[in-house]
Order: sequence, then C-alpha cells, then structure tokens
Amino acid sequence: MVAMNADNPPASSFAARVRSAVFWRWGGQVLAQLITWSATIIIVRLLDPHDYGLFAMTQTVLTALNFLNGYAFASSLIQSKEVSERQVSQVFGMLLVSNGLIASAQFLTAPLVAAYYGQPVIAQMLRVQALVFLATPFIALPSELLARKLDFRRQAVITLTCASLGTAVALTLAWKGYGVWALVWAPIVTFTCRAIGLSLAWGRLIRPVFDFRGAGKMLGYGMTLTLCQLCWIVQSQADIVIAGRHFTTHDLGIYSEALFFTLIFNGRFLPPLNEVAYPAYAELKNNGQPIGPAFLSTIRMIQMIAAPFYIGLSLVAAPLVTVFFGPKWLEMIPIVAGLAAVMPIMSLQIACSPPTNALGRPGIYLFTAASGALIMPLCYIFGVANGLQGLVTAWHVAAPMLLAVTLAAALPVIGVRFIDLIKTLLPVGAACLAMALVVRALQMTILVGLTPPVQLGASAAAGAATYFATLRLIWPQVLSEVWLKLRQPKGGAANTPPHEAETAFI
Repeated sequence: MVAMNADNPPASSFAARVRSAVFWRWGGQVLAQLITWSATIIIVRLLDPHDYGLFAMTQTVLTALNFLNGYAFASSLIQSKEVSERQVSQVFGMLLVSNGLIASAQFLTAPLVAAYYGQPVIAQMLRVQALVFLATPFIALPSELLARKLDFRRQAVITLTCASLGTAVALTLAWKGYGVWALVWAPIVTFTCRAIGLSLAWGRLIRPVFDFRGAGKMLGYGMTLTLCQLCWIVQSQADIVIAGRHFTTHDLGIYSEALFFTLIFNGRFLPPLNEVAYPAYAELKNNGQPIGPAFLSTIRMIQMIAAPFYIGLSLVAAPLVTVFFGPKWLEMIPIVAGLAAVMPIMSLQIACSPPTNALGRPGIYLFTAASGALIMPLCYIFGVANGLQGLVTAWHVAAPMLLAVTLAAALPVIGVRFIDLIKTLLPVGAACLAMALVVRALQMTILVGLTPPVQLGASAAAGAATYFATLRLIWPQVLSEVWLKLRQPKGGAANTPPHEAETAFI
C-alpha cells in the first residue's frame, strides 16, 4: 500500500491538519497571485487588447482539450479508502497516454483552429502551447498524492517559485516587444517548473503501468469526472468561442481580460479551497461522519470572502480600471462591473461539487455540469447579438438558473436543507447590502469630482469598514467563530466537541 489508509484520526488532529492545509494551499495561492497580478498590471500596459484577444482564442482550445488530461483519474486516488502501488502506477500510465495524445492532437489541428478564427498566428501559438500537456502527468500525480495526505506545504513553496519564474519570463518578453508570445511562453515555463518541483517533492520513483486490468473502478470514477470537466469546459469557454466569430480581436480582448480579472477569486482562489475541501470531506465520509455541517461552515467562509470582494469590485470598477489598467482599457469598466456583480452566485455553485464527489456521487456533479453546458451557451448565443453588454446580461440570466439546478440536486445528497443554507448566508448577504448602500451614497455625493485614486481608496475603505461593522454589530458570533477557528492553537481542539472540530476545516 501507499500508506494511505484511513485511520480514524482524532477530531483535533483532523481539524489541525485541514487548517494547516488551507493555510498553505490557499495562502500560497494568494501570494502567487499577488506576484502574478503585480506583473499583470505592468504587462497589460505593454501589450494591447489585440494580443489578449489572440491569446483568449488559443485558451479555448487548451481548455477544451484539458478535460482529457487525466486529472480525474488521479483524483480517484483521493476518495479511495486504500490505494496500492500498482494503482498509482496505472494512473501514471493513464496520464502519460492521455496527455501524449492531447499534445499530438493540438499540434495537428492547430491550422484548422487558425482558419476558424481567421488568424494565421494562432496555429504557431497552439503548436508551442502543446508543450503544456507534456508536463501535466508530472504535475497531476504527485499533486494528488500529496493532497491525499493533506500535505500542501511543499506544494505552496513550489507554486510560489514557479509563479515568480513565469512572471519574470512574461515581463521580460513583454518588455522586449514580443507581444502575445509573452503570454504564450510564461505558462509553459511555469508548468515545466511545477512538474520538476512536484516530482521532487513526492520523492518516489513511479514507474508507469500501461496494463489497466483491475482499474475499472478508477476508470469509471475518472471517466465520470472527465465528462463533468467536458461539460464545465463547454460552459466556461462557450462565450469566447461564440464571441470569437462575432467580435473583433479588440473587443474580444476587452471582454476576455475583463472576464479573467473578475474570475480572480472563483478561478484562482476558490479552486485551492476546493482542493483542500475534497479530501477533507472524503476523510469525514470514510470515518462515518456527516459532512453537512462541514459544508455549511465552508460555504459561509467562502462567501465571507467572495461576496464582499465581488460586490466591492463591481462598485469600484471605474476608478480601479482607470488606475491599474490605463486609458486603453477603459471599455472594460461596465463589463467588469456587470460580471463582478454575478460572480458570488457562481462561487456558491462551484463550491457544491467537492462534497458530492467525496461522497462517491460524481453523477450529481455530472448532472449540474451538463446543465451548465446547456444553460450558459444558450444564453450566450442570444446575448452576443447585443455586443459586450449582451454577454454580461447572459451571465445575469444563466448564473441564477444554474445555481438553482445545482442546489436542488446537491443539497439533499449532502444532507443540508435549503433554509439552513439561507440562514448560514444571511449575515454575509446583509453585510454586503449595507456595504453597497454606503459606498454608492458616497460615490454620488462626497466623492464626485475627485481623482480616481482617491475615489478607489475611499470607496474601498468605506466598504470594508461598513461590511465588518455590520457583522460585528448584528452577528458578532459569526466573526468570533471565524477568529476562533483561525487562531486555535495546536492541540487546542482537544476539548472541542467532535462535530465542531470536524466543521472547522476552513
């Protein structure tokens, strides 16, 4: 065995390990994104929307093929109670085969994609970007094996190192005038660095096995998650694919960069939390514990960050884009404001998949992902006729519909009532409403006519103060609960009732 049996650890040990995992996985991601976005502010001023439009076109292809990269097979190692050396070797073999085929397919079909978009340079870009898939097996397997043990400390160090190196490459190439190629080579360097670092972190030589007999359960679980990823890709990339045929590269660059910016939490900070939540839910399930209370605790913690961040971003879109992106990106302002307002709904929807997957019910995730693959593109098709704002409106229609479908399917399986979810999120919603009213009132009175940096700073300060003051005055127990979970010293959970320790993993 690979020393991965569930041993029914004490609640205090479990809570401490998960808290440490969150600290390293999410904290490392935060620092990595600070590094990346510090450079992005410079890079967007060196490049043009046209460059970002071209890059967005290639990303639809990489993302579309990415669902076959085999990560789902590696994820099956987490929810299994016991894992053998042979199973690990079989997964490695699956990863090598799938990613080798993907890289070849992308290289060969690159001219067809370039013809679809009417941009010959796309073919060259895609052929170079195929290198990303060759590094994937050496990232996916060690990262999932380390995640199974809730070991995210070494991964955080590697993430920071690779983010710094990739950022340096992007800055250098952008500064030297290489245009869109700065965006192409930076991820390749980052992926290669991660592959080397994670392989060394796992520290064991893994020989691939290409005889997949006896791997039926892993293949079934992995194929289900692969189908889920396919549906997610259709859902998440349909807007770019559809808009790519209707918009100029300039307008597509404006939209894609606004979307990339507004997805900063849902796309960059929420996945690491889900990566920790998934094995934590699985361990609770393997120990015979309910995961409903843990799910509610996790959802509230996520929304305490996501909701004020996105509502605040929507409120300060104008001064923020003006200050950080510069004059040639001002068309982003209404797009950022509109997309940010709907993103808290998406963050809630995304957080529903780890508990159902951990319970061994990936079919729930498949159903909700398939629903998104139907709802979102249909809305985009109707919305694109009205230009950039039409796509924003499509998000506002599709996101609530998808959330309703997801909650209806997932909550009964998780063991949570809808009314309990509402009660859990009520303090966050009320505090965000108070924040929005105060900030908007200031922007319409005192802040009128002031410079963008002053408007941004004053709005952010007033919004943050209002948000926390509302929670502190009306729901002080919410902040106290969060503080106690974050500061609980090692061993301090020894006297904590088991159900409380188990729900304190975020």
